[in-house]
Amino acid sequence: MGIGNVLFFLLILLFPLHYSSAERQVIELKGGPDDVAWIVQLSDLHFSVHHPQRAIHFNDIMGPTLSTINPSLVFITGDLTDGKSKDLLTMKQDEEEWLEYQKVLDDVIKRSGLKKNVFYDLRGNHDTFGVPVIGGSFDFYSKYSINGQLKRSGLVNSVTIQTGERSIQFVGFDSVTSLGLRGPTNLFGHPTDQLLDEISSEFSVLDSQPAKPVIKIAYGHFPLSFSAASHSGRTLKDTFLVHNLSAYLCGHLHTRFGKNLKRHHESNQHPLYSKHLVQLNGHGSLPNYSKTCSDGATEFKEFWEWEMGDWRKSRAMRILAIDRGWMSFVDVDFKLGAKNVIILPTFPLDSRYTLERSFHKCKMDSLYLDSIRALVFSSSPVVSIVARIYDSSSGNLVLVLDTPMQRSEDASSRGNLYTCLWNVKAFEDPSPERFLLQIEAVDIGGRSTLTELRPFSVGGIRARLSWNWKEFIVMGCQWEALYYPIFWFFYLLTLPILVFPKAIFVYFRKPYTYKNLVGNKGLLTCVAWILSELYNLPLVWFSIIAYLFYLILCPWLSGQVFSEGGERGYMTYRGWVLRFSEKEKVVFHGFPDIMVVVLPHLYFVVLPTIIVIGALVAEKAIFQDHLRALSAKKEDDYLVKYNVSAPTSGRNKTLTLLHRRWIRKMLLLISLAICWKHFLNCRALIKAYAMNPFIHFPIYSMSIPLLLAYTIYKTSRAE
Repeated sequence: MGIGNVLFFLLILLFPLHYSSAERQVIELKGGPDDVAWIVQLSDLHFSVHHPQRAIHFNDIMGPTLSTINPSLVFITGDLTDGKSKDLLTMKQDEEEWLEYQKVLDDVIKRSGLKKNVFYDLRGNHDTFGVPVIGGSFDFYSKYSINGQLKRSGLVNSVTIQTGERSIQFVGFDSVTSLGLRGPTNLFGHPTDQLLDEISSEFSVLDSQPAKPVIKIAYGHFPLSFSAASHSGRTLKDTFLVHNLSAYLCGHLHTRFGKNLKRHHESNQHPLYSKHLVQLNGHGSLPNYSKTCSDGATEFKEFWEWEMGDWRKSRAMRILAIDRGWMSFVDVDFKLGAKNVIILPTFPLDSRYTLERSFHKCKMDSLYLDSIRALVFSSSPVVSIVARIYDSSSGNLVLVLDTPMQRSEDASSRGNLYTCLWNVKAFEDPSPERFLLQIEAVDIGGRSTLTELRPFSVGGIRARLSWNWKEFIVMGCQWEALYYPIFWFFYLLTLPILVFPKAIFVYFRKPYTYKNLVGNKGLLTCVAWILSELYNLPLVWFSIIAYLFYLILCPWLSGQVFSEGGERGYMTYRGWVLRFSEKEKVVFHGFPDIMVVVLPHLYFVVLPTIIVIGALVAEKAIFQDHLRALSAKKEDDYLVKYNVSAPTSGRNKTLTLLHRRWIRKMLLLISLAICWKHFLNCRALIKAYAMNPFIHFPIYSMSIPLLLAYTIYKTSRAE
């Protein structure tokens, strides 16, 4: 046992009580390449009885691939099984899926030649669907997962790799909700204060390690945008920043939202960011690179959050390397089958994912910058490795360096590291995107493998990392903090508009008709007139107001939230209530997870319904006025009196629309679309929580269709 391990265990002995709940392991690397370690991350396997090919492909591909890569650790970051019915609407545990997971992983481990204790698997939200109690009869994770089989019973697991030059600490944590509600209202991570204390304690263990650098990396299932704050308001992000993390590895989102789900977090962000609301891009605020070592700048607290793709559809795997303290990674796509060669450039670093503090510490030896380096994993002998650098400053890619790379010889090598010398100063540039690195490997069969073109900056300048709109929605928005503002904005938008004009009209007793609108056109006039017409249907107006208050004050539905035989819960906009007693304080579960039911209903069902009802009553009033004009045979006088003028063809088209009521027919189609959307939502809830719409959520399910139907009936005839 090396001196590093001895010091590590001595540190553990100093904290025997406070840290006893976490599981720990120390791995001391032996053999070359020196001061280089690499691990593999997999996520969102979603093994399913309805999609057996996911497990089949995993078994066929990952055993040989892991044997070739020979990682020090393998992390599987959640959603090990799918837990969904074939129609995707019922979400609860299926033991058959867990038996398959256990069998496939045992086979993969055997074929990889790796030890079982280097594998770590975490729960995801799918692994807790319908699990009322951890350790209970439906908690198949504790029985069939690798962590469960190895008796890693804690919510926090820590493993440290000792390279001889530094310690690389990985802390994994399980932040799923303690009550595993059925989906879809089981979507967020819920770290507790106790869990955050345990994570903080683990990251503190190596802080007093003398004169040896420590790289700290966390891994979990949920991105920080889908992680709630603890009861006291603490967050994972704050905990990570306090302990100077380098990276957080996670899953959960899948690649259907984009392949650029990376986010840079820092301690001095824009004031809006500090409120944990939004971040507009992946790179955050770009730092001031004018500072040097002589400036005496304080260490910058920052870390990267790297969500990876899913195995479910994308067949994705990640290799993360730490080469002399530099972090780099490559995401591999196995949709077309296994790869013969995988290349991971480890230096120069990809400028999209650099950490500023790595370059501001000013502790780097100049020898660290003297070579291009890459790990190459190949199932067949490699005959040549070539590094190429392109200059993009002219708008075209101009080749400026083309040099062969040589394998670092080591009889006890754990993997193949290739290097080549270069003139680093020739590539110093204020633009982090000017120079791009690409490495090509050719194996003995003549097959060529190319890496993507990676921008780099030898000065550590971070490039911009933009998101598309879907990536921004899932990575840039802190949904727990945004839920209530979005919810109450709906009420701020609807209730004042529906209620205040009514009070004004009653107070002034002044009717507002279509003739007022014709004589004084404008948005406010139009809204006032539509509301005036709506008030002529008092039952409709009162029903809308009553329904809006019902959604605030009353339970929306009563559903079966666990796998089998448990009690029913009541869902409100604040969460699920599972036990109710007048003597006990009401406890809400599944917040803010219930937003996936609440917000779509408000914005895609209720709001369109209110708009369509207003349009229906307005159309009736216009048509009624049109009929009156025709019956009095004074259409021309009417137009002159109210200063209405239009070309004859345009007026004829308008009259045709009015006479045949095409606008009403369009509104009827929109009403059908709203009812269909509402029907699909209700059907999903019925299947998800084993409900009868007439018994368990009659007001939620029936109010919108009945309200639309009654309005359509009342506006069908002009009086």
